[in-house]
Amino acid sequence: MADSPRRKTTGLQQRPGKRERLVAAAIQLLHQRGIERTTLADIAHLAEVPAGNVYYYFKTKDDVIAAVVAAHAEQVGSTLAAIESRFRSPKARLKALVQELAGQSEIVARYGCPLGSLCSEIDKRLDAPDFAAATLMLLIIDWAEAQFRELGRGTQARELAVDLLAAYEGSALLANTMRDPDILSEASRRIDRWIDAQSAPRTGNA
Repeated sequence: MADSPRRKTTGLQQRPGKRERLVAAAIQLLHQRGIERTTLADIAHLAEVPAGNVYYYFKTKDDVIAAVVAAHAEQVGSTLAAIESRFRSPKARLKALVQELAGQSEIVARYGCPLGSLCSEIDKRLDAPDFAAATLMLLIIDWAEAQFRELGRGTQARELAVDLLAAYEGSALLANTMRDPDILSEASRRIDRWIDAQSAPRTGNA
C-alpha cells in the first residue's frame, strides 16, 4: 500500500517531542535501574535532550515518576480496552490479560515486572503520594473484578481479581530473583487453568 501524503514526512518530523522522549527514557531507566539509581541527567542523556532542558518539563524526580505512572496507566488502559474489543467472553479476556503480562517473561526475568517493581519502589519513597503505588495495580484489579462478576462470581469477584494479580506478581518476582523466564511462563499456564475453573458456583442439590 502506498504511503498517504500525511505519512510522507521526514524523520525529524516523526520524532517525538522532548517531553515524550524524556518520559520514554524515564520508563526504561526506572525499570532497568530503579528510581534511586536513576538521575535526571541519565534520563536526559538517553532521551537525547540537553540536561538543562529537563527542568522545563520536570522540576523534580517525583514529577518524572508521576509522568511515568500516568504513561503506564494510559498503556494499561489501552491494553485492557483492546482486550475488551477483541474477546467476547470474560474468561477469554482474563486469559488474554495473563498472556499479555506473561509475554514480557524475558524482560521480567532480567529487570522485574515493570509495574510491580515501580509500585514497590514508589511505596518506599517518603515523599511519594499515598495513592501512587496503588494506582496501576487497581486499574488491573478493577478490570479483572468486572470480568469475574460477568462470570457470575458476585461477592467473590474482588477476591478472585486480587488472587489473579497476586499470582502473576509473585511469579514475576520469583522469575526475576531466579533470572528464569520459564517460571513466569509456567505460572501463566497454571493461571490459565485456574481461570478455566472459575464459573458461577452451583446452587441447590447436584
